[in-house]
Amino acid sequence: MTESETVVQIRQLEDTDIGGITALDEKIGGEYRPEVWERRITYYLRRDPEALVVAEADGKVVGFMLGEVRSGDFGLEEPTGWIEVMGVDPDLRGKAIGRRLAERMLDHFQSQGASSVRTLVDETMTEITGFFGSLGFEPAPLRSFVKNL
Repeated sequence: MTESETVVQIRQLEDTDIGGITALDEKIGGEYRPEVWERRITYYLRRDPEALVVAEADGKVVGFMLGEVRSGDFGLEEPTGWIEVMGVDPDLRGKAIGRRLAERMLDHFQSQGASSVRTLVDETMTEITGFFGSLGFEPAPLRSFVKNL
């Protein structure tokens, strides 16, 4: 089977996927950070495990998306889906893996009563802003503020 014919399965994340996500994150960002992913995934598994999805091909994690439904944050009282972080193997981008992960996540959010989904994106990351734009996301009036210490 060639790379273009790779079968990708989208499924709920399991705690045994932490190693695969760590390896994928290292491939994307060049830094090995197992403690970051152990902490982050454990946190989300306790909160909303169905909002954690992975893309798997040939037994290997090739994409992931983490999020949750919550309310009461930032003055938003209605249940809101939040996409917190995602990654797709650079060698497999352009094969709709991110879109399939997002569709699974959006279906889950809707089933949990969320009527909107939010995420934060660095505007300089044009590939990510383009990805979310292609899914129908629009800039929102909610604005991020930061103060360096």
